[in-house]
Amino acid sequence: MRRPVHRWELGLSLDESDGAPLSRRIARAIMDEVRRGRLMPGARLPGSRSLAHVLHVHRNTVIAAYEQLAGEGWTEPLRARGTFIARSVPRMPRRTSRATTPIHAKPLQVRFDVPADTKLDVKHGGTGLRSLSDGVPDVRLAPVAALTRAYRRVLRQDPQDLLAYGHPQGHPRLRTALGEMLRSRRGLMAEADDVLVTSGSQMALELVARALLRPGDTVAVEALGYRPAWTVFRQYGAALAPLPLDACGLDVTALEALCERSAPRAVYVTPHHQYPTTVTLTAPRRIALLELARRKRFAIIEDDYDHEYHYEGRPVLPMASADGAGVVLYVGSLAKVLAPGVRLGYLVAPRPLLALVTALRASIDRQGDHALECAVADLLERGEVQRHAQRARRIYGARRDALTQALGRELGSELAFVTPSGGMTLWAAVADGLDVEAWADRLRADGLMLYTGRRYAYDGKVRGNVRLAFAPFDEQELAQWVRLLRKAL
Repeated sequence: MRRPVHRWELGLSLDESDGAPLSRRIARAIMDEVRRGRLMPGARLPGSRSLAHVLHVHRNTVIAAYEQLAGEGWTEPLRARGTFIARSVPRMPRRTSRATTPIHAKPLQVRFDVPADTKLDVKHGGTGLRSLSDGVPDVRLAPVAALTRAYRRVLRQDPQDLLAYGHPQGHPRLRTALGEMLRSRRGLMAEADDVLVTSGSQMALELVARALLRPGDTVAVEALGYRPAWTVFRQYGAALAPLPLDACGLDVTALEALCERSAPRAVYVTPHHQYPTTVTLTAPRRIALLELARRKRFAIIEDDYDHEYHYEGRPVLPMASADGAGVVLYVGSLAKVLAPGVRLGYLVAPRPLLALVTALRASIDRQGDHALECAVADLLERGEVQRHAQRARRIYGARRDALTQALGRELGSELAFVTPSGGMTLWAAVADGLDVEAWADRLRADGLMLYTGRRYAYDGKVRGNVRLAFAPFDEQELAQWVRLLRKAL
């Protein structure tokens, strides 16, 4: 038996000051909605009985309105299917509200002062291009079945708790599970009360910036780095100071020189796998950075975005694990472990600051998705996340090796790189004389997106580098697109 299709009722605003017959006013209201783009060509109108019920009018009045619309070419009734906006009607640009001023009146102009640096940078935002550079996990490997079972379990166990309002700091069950993970795997002395759950690591950075920064504060950043974080800091009035990088990571000596000229409020770093170069900040520089932050009293915002993926040796513990002065604000995410669409990040910080950040989070987002949080906590408690991370690490390690071998065969003379010990991408330098931007343009014409060094450069200048991802692609796909890279040269 076919299920009935339940549609939303169509709300219409009728002009009560119009002295025209009611059927004419209904027809005009529908025409107005077509003109402002709310009703699109091909859209199905409600049945006459349904619309009459909504508008509290006689059904014959609606029938008369529909007949008038059809007679003027606005609609096309289809036998046994209903009445539809005619596909021949031009598609109108959407307007946000109904015009309430005379047609020749000057529209109200509202000024919005938008910072020049504010730019929406959404991956896969309808461009139709496939990115060869995104450091994201392969969603085909995501533990969908396990997550679905966990959802069912937690919702059966305590639906009243999960579907009601909860604490903005995050569900205690997930905060407890995250604390255990951070203590056992990453060396942080974190209890549940030290953890704030956020909707991804980007929200954590936003909240930290809002709590920590004031207009005019200086934030030191890596000269090649994560532009969305820079945008957040600028939006809260910070002046950014780029610091150079080398094979050992962030140049702490340059940061010390900056401290002599001004007093930075914070430094933003990605020390485990530097974004985008994948370099690990060496132990001497970690120690020097922690000591400098202690002496000069600035915050270290440590973004540990892909800690789980380390393929050779033991992963380096976060700087937060060695922080004895309370200067490190530790940001992490489960998106790289599970899937980007699972919007779960977290912040570990000194409790006074964490209380402020939690209050700020409540002011903009009340709380997170506690059902999702409990489902993921259930997976952590059962070891499902840990087993999935181990499996993904083996697969991504094999894919890294497949990519480096394919690059050596196809582009050995055009690209130079060091095989990364961890992460989900590879950072390569192009040969002298190779126009990297033209190369990317040719790939774009073939439907492929290649991120060059300029995308990550603080000064926006061309860099002779490219970022190549291996985690989202299997070995066959990697071999195929490396051949496409070669062809585009």
